[in-house]
Amino acid sequence: MDPDLDNTRAARTIPPGGEYEHPAPDLDDTIVGTGAPTLPQPPRALVQPPPASHDPAGVVPAYSFRIGYDASPVNLDTVVFIGRKPAPPRIATSERLRLVTVESPNSDVSRTHLEIRQRGSSVIVTDLNSVNGSTVVIPGNPPRRMRQGESLVVTPGTFIDIGDGNLIEILATRLRYDGSE
Repeated sequence: MDPDLDNTRAARTIPPGGEYEHPAPDLDDTIVGTGAPTLPQPPRALVQPPPASHDPAGVVPAYSFRIGYDASPVNLDTVVFIGRKPAPPRIATSERLRLVTVESPNSDVSRTHLEIRQRGSSVIVTDLNSVNGSTVVIPGNPPRRMRQGESLVVTPGTFIDIGDGNLIEILATRLRYDGSE
């Protein structure tokens, strides 16, 4: 039996002169394993979630936002989708979701325009492939136009203009205990 488990064989031909042609050596680099395939494991540091806070007491900021200067703050205790007729994502997740509807008489705001979420002690805003885009002003920086689908980490005092006079302000409202030690 051939020790090579590859079932591909080189053709043996006899040329017109009648001499036997030797087959080319098998250069197949296939390795045949005996067990189930295993995938490489990521480094342990990537498997563990990052700590919510560097504070040993487990205190992290609780952020909120408001749309307009006189609006009440909305806590970022869940993922928020903002738009003129926001809808949840097509692929369902276990995350809680809050849909926030804004007025857009000129339809400058997309149906589901922007996502805001708090992850640990960071606030992340993501343009949800809006047609007219979002402009972000982080304190101390010039205005920045977000690309479709782009995500940015923002700080309290950041303003996001999504069009039709809808100006979103990121607020730091309080500190909360996250339960870690």
